[in-house]
Amino acid sequence: MIGQTVSHYRITEKLGRSGMGIVYKAEDTKLRRPVALKFLADPIADDRSALERFEREAQAASALNHPCVCTIYQFEEHNRRSFLAMELIEGCSLRAFRERDASLESLARLISQAAAALAAAHAAGIVHRDIKPENIMVRNDRYVKLVDFGLARFTDHSSESTLVTSPGAVVGTVRYMSPEQVRGEPVSSASDVFS
Repeated sequence: MIGQTVSHYRITEKLGRSGMGIVYKAEDTKLRRPVALKFLADPIADDRSALERFEREAQAASALNHPCVCTIYQFEEHNRRSFLAMELIEGCSLRAFRERDASLESLARLISQAAAALAAAHAAGIVHRDIKPENIMVRNDRYVKLVDFGLARFTDHSSESTLVTSPGAVVGTVRYMSPEQVRGEPVSSASDVFS
């Protein structure tokens, strides 16, 4: 996709792959700013459940207005393919940062920022359900951005659209799951804090 224009975004390079998608760096040709575009990976691009999860990611992250949560600019479709346009984070994952700087003071400051982002999500009724070092990005200026709300769950189940994952389903990254998450039980803000 490098070199292609999707909506008003010109794709310039591939940044990486997440569990469900591929992320590209692009230029917003209208606002003249760099952005990240996330597309569902080809094998699941037409899977209804994956599309619902992807849309939920957009809804959950865009519902939050916090300096430590990645900003979602747009959820759109181009040539029958859904994508997210979001803030481009110049930096690395918390795991990669820790390998370069493992000082307790640096890590405590970053974890404090991640905790503030989670507190904002929890106050908005959102449980992330996939907190791990790869979903905590550290910008080059050492500010944290919480990313990847693809498994997020709204704690207010008044809408059927919040129930994309079946009750009792085990989702997340096993190494970082809370005990209740591993057992497929209902999760709460405490589950994210455990992770």
